[in-house]
Amino acid sequence: MSIEEMEETEDQKERGRSRRQKEEEPFSWKKEIISWIQIIIAAVVIALVLNNFIIANSRVPTGSMENTIMSKSRVIGSRLSYINSDPERGDVIIFKFPDNRELYYVKRVIGLPGETVNIIDGKVYINDSDTPLDEPYLPEPMEGSYGPYTVPEGCYFMMGDNRNNSLDARFWKNQFVPKKDIMAKVLFCYYPRIGKVE
Repeated sequence: MSIEEMEETEDQKERGRSRRQKEEEPFSWKKEIISWIQIIIAAVVIALVLNNFIIANSRVPTGSMENTIMSKSRVIGSRLSYINSDPERGDVIIFKFPDNRELYYVKRVIGLPGETVNIIDGKVYINDSDTPLDEPYLPEPMEGSYGPYTVPEGCYFMMGDNRNNSLDARFWKNQFVPKKDIMAKVLFCYYPRIGKVE
């Protein structure tokens, strides 16, 4: 028998012994419980990291964003969207409500920092433009005139898509949302139906 064959035989014997030892190990409830606890702890840590640093989950209780987001829908937003960029007009975002920072609202960005927003006969005008904003997401024409609102630097002016039934910045005591209070950009709705939010 050659040296190579002898080494191969020894390897096979060793693997056989190792397999028998594993088969002979008695079941241990203690090891099983510890294993499950480790899995649960890992899952909790992953969920906390996701929820606090990567995604934001929010419920929209009213019809203020219809037909983009229907009443009682749940949405997911990305907390990473504005780390290296600023919100853009038209973004649907989750933010802390300026009149009660314990509450989270979901609305659309209309006015950017330094802009003047004027609403005349249901049309939105930015910086005295003669052309109103193109807002294809509105379910019906807006009624009334509001403003003008001059947006401070570092802040945003928010409105709901269902303008005639939306308690938005037109009616708040503190009408502008600081960037630091913007939590996430809404990406999609997952309840009661799944769909991308634009």
